[in-house]
Amino acid sequence: MPSSVHSTDETPDHKEIDARSMGSSGRHLENVQHPHKVGIPPKQKLFKEFKDTFKETFFSDDPLRSFKDQTKTKKLILGIEAVFPILRWGRDYNLTKFRGDLIAGLTIASLCIPQDIGYAKLANLKPQYGLYSSFVPPLVYACMGSSRDIAIGPVAVVSLLLGTLLHAEVDEDKYPAEYLRLAFTATFFAGVTQAALGILRLGFLIDFLSHAAIVGFMGGAAITIALQQLKGFLGITKFTKKTDIVSVMRSVFTAAHHGWNWQTILIAASFLSFLLFAKFIGKKNKKLFWVPAIAPLISVVLSTFFVYITRADKQGVQIVRHIEKGINPASLDKIYFDGDNLLKGIKIGVVAGMVALTEATAIGRTFAAMKDYQLDGNKEMVALGTMNIVGSMTSCYVATGSFSRSAVNYMAGCHTAVSNIVMSGVVFLTLKFITPLFKYTPNAILAAIIISAVIGLIDIPAAILIWKIDKLDFVACMGAFFGVVFISVEMGLLIAVSISFAKILLQVTRPRTAILGKIPRTSVYRNINQYPDASRVPGVLVVRVDSAIYFSNSNYVRERILRWVTDEEESLKSASLPEISYVIVEMAPVTDIDTSGIHALEDLYRSLQKRSIQLLLANPGPIVIEKLHTSKFPTMIGEDKIFLTVADAISWCSPKLSDEV
Repeated sequence: MPSSVHSTDETPDHKEIDARSMGSSGRHLENVQHPHKVGIPPKQKLFKEFKDTFKETFFSDDPLRSFKDQTKTKKLILGIEAVFPILRWGRDYNLTKFRGDLIAGLTIASLCIPQDIGYAKLANLKPQYGLYSSFVPPLVYACMGSSRDIAIGPVAVVSLLLGTLLHAEVDEDKYPAEYLRLAFTATFFAGVTQAALGILRLGFLIDFLSHAAIVGFMGGAAITIALQQLKGFLGITKFTKKTDIVSVMRSVFTAAHHGWNWQTILIAASFLSFLLFAKFIGKKNKKLFWVPAIAPLISVVLSTFFVYITRADKQGVQIVRHIEKGINPASLDKIYFDGDNLLKGIKIGVVAGMVALTEATAIGRTFAAMKDYQLDGNKEMVALGTMNIVGSMTSCYVATGSFSRSAVNYMAGCHTAVSNIVMSGVVFLTLKFITPLFKYTPNAILAAIIISAVIGLIDIPAAILIWKIDKLDFVACMGAFFGVVFISVEMGLLIAVSISFAKILLQVTRPRTAILGKIPRTSVYRNINQYPDASRVPGVLVVRVDSAIYFSNSNYVRERILRWVTDEEESLKSASLPEISYVIVEMAPVTDIDTSGIHALEDLYRSLQKRSIQLLLANPGPIVIEKLHTSKFPTMIGEDKIFLTVADAISWCSPKLSDEV
């Protein structure tokens, strides 16, 4: 505590307020009645208190505000519009908006078709299931979602996570039918989880996954996904099913002598360079956003044509071969509703649903802030959940908001969710008429498209900023990153959640405390570490507790204040300065206190009494002062020892200190 130690060569009038100099003013203030006392709020009825707390916790956005003072018919219309926002904004839809949505929809469709085929392979599913998932879910979301910019479909991270979790339960090569059924079951329960969180207004639960943990998890997942693409990039036929970097690199180098195909590498490297160059052009000139958007489709067309005319597939270049033609078949009968696979589906679905929800929510909030409109998080969850429930019944796997496609959608000038409908229409035409043309599409180009897409998930500047701002956040970031890269995707996610919870527990159980001093020429008291010029009052220790005081931290708060007192007494004794006579606890940041916290204050009072030190409180909030009065704590320490401000408490102490001197 170097900042709180007073050196022996300091003169009393240089750094501290001399008690003698305060004597005259102190005696003048001695008989002055303080005009302001700490107010005690009126006692609330138990039911009203519970209702207010419940409303603030689950209905802080007051979702029923628009229903007030409305007729029954109007309330019914508003209720239907709340579930289907398309009915509200659809009334004002016009040709100008449609033009923007049409261009945006066609642009994101050109991006999603090749991506969907590749992402389905990440989930260990046939290519058509990726396309199915960009047909039905976007239509449902367009009717129920409130975001104007988010583009719906399969995404890389969720596809990899789903594929990894499903493979851990069922081998897709030995039991393809069972694997597919489990995928639909997991999708169904992912949707149920998302919708339930929205209906029960529990969306705040996804905030427990911190931004730092998400940055680390996404970065690790991006590297894992890219490493998985080495199979298609290098033309390897026998490849590990594990996702950790050690197993993948061992598999790659084991196949180096006989398993790599130079024609495949040439195709993949050439088109990856083209895709990255297209991205570079798009970043350099925002008006050319369509270049990186359409580049994947151009790559697919050119590479497919090249393989077809050269018959490179006969030289070892692996191709897609067959994508089933036609729109989504019904799959309700394939969902498990009983047996062991039901529990497996629920477990996988909850995890995949939460990750998908976190990504979609982050994307939706980002673009809503950029366009300055409000996004109802709980309605978004219901919309996302409903689309996945419907999707599971129409042969889709977990869909969510895609950041790359949403960014293109935004830059292409979309106005409403109609861009999702346009995209869905293009996918419908593709499924109905064009899928046979993908027969000669090389797997190498799909690998190149996925690698170019996931590179953007590695956010190095964000990781550097996290390091600069909060080292503990950086630990969470790196823990999630290395967990995904070196162990597995699910383990990385578990580490991310665990570290996020650990940080919350650490902050709750070990709240910050600070010693306060008086800012020169003011009556304001602030942290002496932040304001080194802040002066100290001899004989008085002012401590601020920067947290609510609960059972989880009450003992620590008491022990920390006593440690401050002990350290301060030792430093004062070595400097031959007056001993501490008063401890003032600044309680403005203490938003709440429970019975354990009150017992801790009582124990603190007794411990200070044994040292002949008086305890004073300054500026307790309404909840805190009400609970303190209920527990009779003010009677214990003295009603006159609770003050509105630290300055009032110091004024009360000063005459007594001068008398002692």
